[in-house]
Formats: sequence, C-alpha cells, structure tokens
Amino acid sequence: MSADPLRVACIGMGWWSDVLADAIQRSGKLEIRSCYTRSDEKRRNFAAKYRCRPAASFEAILADAEIEAIINTTPNDVHLATTCAAAAAGKHVFLDKPIANSISDGRAITEACRRAGVVLALGYQRRRESHFRYIRQEIDAGRFGKLVNAEANISRDRLGKVDLTSWRYQAADMPGGVMLQIGIHYIDVLAYLIGPIHAVSAQSVQLVLPGDNPDVASLILQHENGALSTLNASYASASEYYLMNVYGKDQTAYYDLHNGLRLLRRGESQPVVVPCASNDTLVEELEEFAAAARGQRQHEVGGEEATRSLAVVRAGILSAIEGRGVEVAEILNGVRKM
Repeated sequence: MSADPLRVACIGMGWWSDVLADAIQRSGKLEIRSCYTRSDEKRRNFAAKYRCRPAASFEAILADAEIEAIINTTPNDVHLATTCAAAAAGKHVFLDKPIANSISDGRAITEACRRAGVVLALGYQRRRESHFRYIRQEIDAGRFGKLVNAEANISRDRLGKVDLTSWRYQAADMPGGVMLQIGIHYIDVLAYLIGPIHAVSAQSVQLVLPGDNPDVASLILQHENGALSTLNASYASASEYYLMNVYGKDQTAYYDLHNGLRLLRRGESQPVVVPCASNDTLVEELEEFAAAARGQRQHEVGGEEATRSLAVVRAGILSAIEGRGVEVAEILNGVRKM
C-alpha cells in the first residue's frame, strides 16, 4: 500500500474549505493537488494560498488521473450531483456535513458511493474531541450503568456576521436553520454517546438574526434505549458556548467549554476534574479518510450514519411545524417525505 500522501482536489471555495485545507497542511498524509469553484477569483486565491493547480472545471478534476479523492465543501443542494459524479469517476469523497438537505439525496449519495466502491466520509469532527472520547470509554467500560439522560447546548454568536446572500443562512438551502447548520454536530455526539435516536419533539424560533431561518431551536430526543436527551442550538447567544452533560445510574459526566470535563460517581458529593488534552479533530478525521481510501481502515461516519443524523433534524423540523413528536423512522422510511 502506498505511503505517499493521498492526492486530493478541493471543490467549493469558502471559509470552511480553507479550514479543512489548513488541516490537510498540518497533517502531511494528504496533499492538495487541485481545486475548483465557479468563482475565478476564489479559485485563483485558493490555488495561490495552498500551492495547487486551479482547474478549469469540475469535469477536469474528475478526468485527472492524478486525483484520488475529493474534499467536498459545496452547498448542501449540490452534494448529490457533485458526489455522485466524483464516485462515478472513481474518486473517494470527504463530504462536509450535512450529507444533504433531503433524505432521498442522502440515500442516493450513499448508494452511489457504495456502488462505485469508493469511500464516502462525512465531516463530523465534534465526536472526536478528547472529552467525548473519554466519556465513551467510560460508558463502554460500564461505569455509567444504565444511561438515563443527557443535556447539550451548542451556541454561537452570529449577530452582525450573517451574509443573507449566503446559502448557509437561507431556508431553502439550509432547512431548519441553526439546527441543521451546527446543532447536527451534537445530534451526532448524542447518538454516539447515548445511542440511536428514536423520536423527536422540537420547537424553533427566529429571534435575533435577520432572514427567514430559525436562529434558536430546542429538541427533546428519545433514544432507542429509553434515555431522554435535550439539545439547544443558538445563533443568537452573546457568546460561543458548548455543553454536554451525560447522566447514568452510576455516574455522571459534566462537560462545558469553560470548565472542561468532570465526573461524579454515585455516592460521592464532589465531581472530579478529568484532564483532557486538546486534540486536532480535523486532522484526525482527514487522516482516517486517507487511510480508508487506501484500504487500511474504515471511516467512522459514513453515509448511513449521516443520513440518520439528517433524519433527526428533519423530524425536528416536522415536529416544530405540527406540534407533535415525530419518530425518526417516519422520515427514514419515507412515511413522511422530507
């Protein structure tokens, strides 16, 4: 198997494409050889910054035998077309979350990559944070006992920072607003820690930001193992904040951005601080993708998992509209078309 860096092309030039490209440069296990986006200026600037070849078209990238994989940060509504074309050309795909805006697109993307025999990896780096890995190890070791509850909050201040012309802030291109944009990260973490999500009850509002999309949303999640969790996501808060508390019969984990991770065991009165070194989650997931593309391992989050996370968001959108709980299976199985 080749020890050379995985040769990739980046498509869709925006702020997140640069974040991933910076991570690629920190890694050394991937190498950016080419790039494409419709804007000539963005394409030239990216190529100059990351010392790669600007391609004249996406088709030129797909025809380039040197390119082994695509780093896809295009808008959600073109994930299907771009990923299916890449798969048909034999290119592995690292696709930024969410997998798509609709379940049907998510399923089609997953099937196209499976049929073509290429790796499809989704960018869900939050689950890789060292504190969540530690909590998962404790759960797997049985030290939490029966999981009963969790509460999560993912908030960012976007006031004055929203470009209403961007697809990221339009209901048509980012249905569900803040929950699909950032809340889905903690949907993934909650499923990773507590288990698959069975049903959703939700409310969402637009309170502070301009535009037509919810900037605050709350979900009550019922997991398949019976545990309940709550998730709040906001773009209208005064500052960035992350919280994840996981409650078991025998042990509780408290995590938040400012105080780190603490554990409290049954019968004890004070939580114990657990030092967790900061890790480069973006490099980790990209290197895992590179290894998967070379046949050395599986990528942790593929199309099926990503489609299920999307189904939780879509169930939440439907719940907020109808004012009732919605089973995730209703969305996944096409009982309700989303």
